[in-house]
Amino acid sequence: MKKLIVILSLLCLVPAASAQVQSLSHQDVKRKYIVYTPSGYAGAPERKLPVVLNFAGGGMTAAEQMLYTQMNRTADRHGFIVVYPQGIKNDWNVGFGMPYKEGSNDVGFVRQLLAALERDYRIDPRRVYATGLSRGGFFALRLAAEMPERFAAVASVGAPMPEPVIAHHQERRPVGVMLVHGTADAVVAYDGKTGGYLSARDTASYWAQVNGLDWGAAQSRQLPSVAGDATSASISEHGTPQHRVALVTVKDGGHTWPGADPFNVGLPIGATSLSVDVNELIWDFFRRHGQQNTN
Repeated sequence: MKKLIVILSLLCLVPAASAQVQSLSHQDVKRKYIVYTPSGYAGAPERKLPVVLNFAGGGMTAAEQMLYTQMNRTADRHGFIVVYPQGIKNDWNVGFGMPYKEGSNDVGFVRQLLAALERDYRIDPRRVYATGLSRGGFFALRLAAEMPERFAAVASVGAPMPEPVIAHHQERRPVGVMLVHGTADAVVAYDGKTGGYLSARDTASYWAQVNGLDWGAAQSRQLPSVAGDATSASISEHGTPQHRVALVTVKDGGHTWPGADPFNVGLPIGATSLSVDVNELIWDFFRRHGQQNTN
């Protein structure tokens, strides 16, 4: 995803008083990340909180992802920590444009990041989640494939399952997966790209199989519409209390974060749905998943 100009800071106020830029050294490279602790965090020193890693799209910075997605507000409402990691050259290794194994070791960075977060913050290790947009969404799915022992659930926006991840996905363990995708996405096609990534529906079916589910038994429902919104959305979901798979299809939606400010600086990203508050949908999905075994 091409770089988004940060005019968002002028369009909205972001609760960022508790957002701190941190860094660690991974393989002799300084890696930065932003940590947002919700209101009330300091006043409850005995309480461990869930944490959501929120990965930016290609070309976007961690700060831009924080401003664009507005997930800090959701964190305040529901009491979880949000972390916005910074990719090397604003990118994440999912096997596109760089070798899957020999490219940047972003999975290793995330492992070290989680260790640092558990050391420095009150993190509940049973409730660790990941989400992301575009390249960041692809990477969230790589984390689900390679680190299911650490992530209870992930949610990918505008990014189905990358074929390089499938090729290297050997240890297939259950993990909750939500996909959110617009049918009019002109950047990452809803119907997939041969040699690149699966379609949104095939991605849901893939993760249903990993979780031992029959995707054909998924239950679908239409989400409430908003007057004046050209998009509409439906959700299909199936699973057990421990692991679920969900697909949110945004009809006529573009390569955007549903519910975000529908700004456009001339990029071909398409329509932003106002019928979907994707932050609330993602958190509702996440909160139903908690790892029972953190070894």
